[in-house]
Order: sequence, then C-alpha cells, then structure tokens
Amino acid sequence: MKKYYCLLISIQLLCFEAELRAQSIIRGPYLQSGTPNSMVVKWRTDSPTSSQVWYGTSPGNLPFTQTINGSYTDHEVLVSGLSANTTFYYAVGNTSGQLTTPSDNHYFRTSPVPGSIQTIKTWVLGDAGKAGQNQRDVRDAFYNFQGDQHIDVILLLGDNAYESGTDEEYQAAMFENMYEERLINSVVWPTFGNHDGESAFSPTQTGPYYEIFTAPTNGEAGGVPSGTEAYYSFDYGNIHFIVLNSDDSGVEPGSPQLVWLEADLAATDQEWKVVSFHHPPYTQLASDTDNKETAMREQVLPILEAYNVDLVLAGHAHDWQRSYLINGHYGTSNTWNPNTMGINLGDGRVDGDGAYFKNAGDGPSSVGTVYIVSGSAGSRGPIEDYHPIMYKSLG
Repeated sequence: MKKYYCLLISIQLLCFEAELRAQSIIRGPYLQSGTPNSMVVKWRTDSPTSSQVWYGTSPGNLPFTQTINGSYTDHEVLVSGLSANTTFYYAVGNTSGQLTTPSDNHYFRTSPVPGSIQTIKTWVLGDAGKAGQNQRDVRDAFYNFQGDQHIDVILLLGDNAYESGTDEEYQAAMFENMYEERLINSVVWPTFGNHDGESAFSPTQTGPYYEIFTAPTNGEAGGVPSGTEAYYSFDYGNIHFIVLNSDDSGVEPGSPQLVWLEADLAATDQEWKVVSFHHPPYTQLASDTDNKETAMREQVLPILEAYNVDLVLAGHAHDWQRSYLINGHYGTSNTWNPNTMGINLGDGRVDGDGAYFKNAGDGPSSVGTVYIVSGSAGSRGPIEDYHPIMYKSLG
C-alpha cells in the first residue's frame, strides 16, 4: 500500500509539473465588459487547461483568486465583488500556477460610479483590422501622443479584422504585434462591421466575433438589457455609450434593436450620450450614403436626435470626417439646409470659433449632434467628394 501511495503521489507531481511546462498563452490576456464592480478577463492557451485569475491592489501581492475548473483553450473569467474606480493588478494561469508574471503593466481599472465626473480617455479605432504597416503607424502615432497615460475605453467601430473576420485574421489584426500591450490593461468594446460579418452571424451570435468578444447583455455595465451581444450599452463615468449593429440586426421601424434603443435612451440620465455603429449616416468619400446604406440615417438618427445624443461615431469609409453641430438632416445631401439644420456652423475648436455648447435637458437649446466618421485606423482611402455637413474631411 505504501508503494502504491507513493506511486500515485509521483504521478500527480509529474502531471503538475507537465501542466506548468506545457501551457503557453498565445492570445491575451485582454479585458472585456468592465463595470464598477467586475471585469471579464480572457486569454487563449496552446493546450486545454483550467482557468484562474489572481488579483490584488499591488503587483507584488495578489491574494485573491477566481477559478473555473475544467479544460479550455479559450478562457473567460468574471472577476466580481470589486470596488469602483480602483486599479487591480492581476495574473492569469491555471490551478497549477501562473502563466503571466505580475507587473506594473498587468492591471485593470474598474469603471467609476455612473454619473462621476472625471477625465475619460477613449481610443476610437475604426476599420483597424488590416494587420499591416499603416495600422501599426496609426497605433504608434497614438502611443506617442498618449504616452503612458491609461486608456479608459477602447472603442472599436467595426471591420476589426480583414478580409473576412476569421479567427486567424483577428489574431494578426489585434493580438500579435499590434495592440496587445494596451489590451492587457484597457477594456475593449467592440462594434460589428460588414467584414466581421463575413464569418459571424448576429441573429445566432455565432462566429469568431462573438467568440472573441464578450459584451454586456443584461444591463450589467449600465443601461437597459439588450438580451444580445449584437448591440448593447454601458456607462463610464458621466457618459452613456450605446453600440448599435448596422450590419445584420435590422433597423426597420419596430425592430427589436430600435425598440431597445429607444427604451435605453429614455432610461439613461447620464450627462453625455455617445453612440457608435459601423456604417456612417453621412459620407460621400469611399462610400456614398446618398445612394446606399441609408437606413441608419433615415431610421436611426431621428431617434438619436429626439433624445439629444451628443456624438455619433462610425467607420466603414476609410477616412476621417467631422460634422458641424447639426439636427434634423435625414435626407440626401442635396436636402441639407444649413439655416434650419445647422445648430452651430463654427469650427468647434477651442482655439478657433469656440467649442460647441448645448444645454442639459430638453428644449431648443439642448439639441444638436456631432457626427464623426473614423475609418482610417487600418488604411486610408482617397477623398472623392465632401458631404456638406462636414466641417473637416481627411483622406
């Protein structure tokens, strides 16, 4: 019996050592669905193993753990019971040990309490997924501008991996020699684009996009539950973010997405409202919205402007455009009337004509939305024409 008992211990020790040696992280870790009290940590290993996250408020002391038993290569761990607006350092691995080394860079920061007023640093990436040198040049320019300051929100505007949104394309466009050093400590919020839709399907929430990203569906990050990862909302400080699906979720009157959108906008009392989706409502550059992809402008914008949304972000056209502060332009470009639709036709620059101002609440002085097309994080397209609502257009 003693020999048998010793043999079992030896086998267990060998298995323990083999698991430690065999595992290697090949994606991440990266952060999803941050809230004031929780964070989702995801990563991928080269062979199946259990999932464990160690965390604490000092990189040299990670006393808390969250474990998921079983055997996985794609790992997803919800860390909950956290304090708001707090930095937690973390490591990931399995029940046999850590696979990442704790450091000052391996941390996440929980969201502030909704309504809190503080500086919020957001990195917006539209059509980033080319996995080429232009994408790295844009990344490096932002890193040089940002320095070592923390990024609170990374917002993807769709077409996150070209050409077809496959898992391999996502690996090259996001996780290998691209954004990994920032994904470790900043939460990514995804938007679904047409290239993502080549390999994923929103009605069933299947495909690489839905496997890679975890979006809130039950209102856990703020807002009304959407019941789907195809479109959702979240709060960060005094901003309410809404992410819509302009590709394959339907925006016809009475559609589930638009019913949810109006309910979500009606429910929020956040000072700022920011909406993102992939297909721009206004552009005459790489994509001409006078002739195609008109649904967002005709069906969605009236709802957004009725609830005084402040900023709308889109991609798809591989350029950068920013509108004046406008309201009520739902037709083609030749129906634009600056006298009735232009709320402020200044340049909106603090060092120019001055920033755009809106009063809080309802009423004539609270209307007006700025529209930005930002689709050049991966490549730049030519300037073919200018939409009249745009103050600035850059190819």
